[in-house]
Amino acid sequence: MSRRTVLTRLVHRVMAAPAPALHHCTRRIQTLAFEEIKASPEKPHQYTAMILHGLLGSARNWRSFSRSLAASLSPAQWRMVLVDLRNHGKSAELDGFLPPHNLENAAKDLANLVRSQGWDWPDVVVGHSMGGKVALQFAQSCANGDYGDIDGLPRQLWVLDSVPGQVSRDNSDGEVEKVLQTLRSLPSTLPSRKWLVDHMLQLGFSNSLSQWIGSNLKTSGKEVTWAFNLEGAAQMFHSYGEMDYWPLLENTPKGMEIAIVRAEKSDRWNADVIKQLNNISSKRVDETEGKVSFHVLPNAGHWVHVDNAKGLLEIIAPKVASLV
Repeated sequence: MSRRTVLTRLVHRVMAAPAPALHHCTRRIQTLAFEEIKASPEKPHQYTAMILHGLLGSARNWRSFSRSLAASLSPAQWRMVLVDLRNHGKSAELDGFLPPHNLENAAKDLANLVRSQGWDWPDVVVGHSMGGKVALQFAQSCANGDYGDIDGLPRQLWVLDSVPGQVSRDNSDGEVEKVLQTLRSLPSTLPSRKWLVDHMLQLGFSNSLSQWIGSNLKTSGKEVTWAFNLEGAAQMFHSYGEMDYWPLLENTPKGMEIAIVRAEKSDRWNADVIKQLNNISSKRVDETEGKVSFHVLPNAGHWVHVDNAKGLLEIIAPKVASLV
């Protein structure tokens, strides 16, 4: 029986079984806020995967998937580090994240986190949506030596439903821009989560999107407010649209694999981008180059870890396990 078959069967068992009691802890530090998840908290970790959320999200969005991934990789001891990017989640409550709020600084925050904790370099970085392009910027900066005293590269980079090139409003439906415009029109404190969800629905946004926006609120005393810095996040989204990582995919550093995952039902991909990725991923590479792989996640829209978590795990887990 092949290794891939064994891993695929293990994934099926993990997804079907009740979630194990996995360890996670939340810490506040001078750089980014983060959580750690391990399948066996009592054992030292051997490998690290860093998980990056998307625009207006937070680390907690990826807890369930990260638990499943850690469990599926056992008995190898993997640590999942779920990061709150600048202006998001608990990092939005911390000082020290100076503008410009762009992808370069968001990626540098990751290097500062590694440095401040005295960690080894992450073996794997997984980024969804905007987090996917933060991951690409992180890899590019590592390859360029921008972080000085840190010498190394992630061995795998996972970019989940995030177009690697520039993204203009002409190439999208403008939904994110509409969301940001709507949120900017609202007061900083809101009556309740239900009020916000109902308001978004009345404006014509989908139920899933409205519920997700509503999930990114926090309660402070009797007040309900955003769990993100809206203006800082909007600046990051602008940088997301401007940045182009095609050159990184065309010349992937030696020892690294960049895996791009397109959600089958996502509306973020046009035919030219898909063709370009197919061409890059199918080209022959030698031992002096890294490689790019391109995957399609069936039966999923942009929210890959919600729409088809099992399928996403079946794509990611075998390749991550191959690093051991």
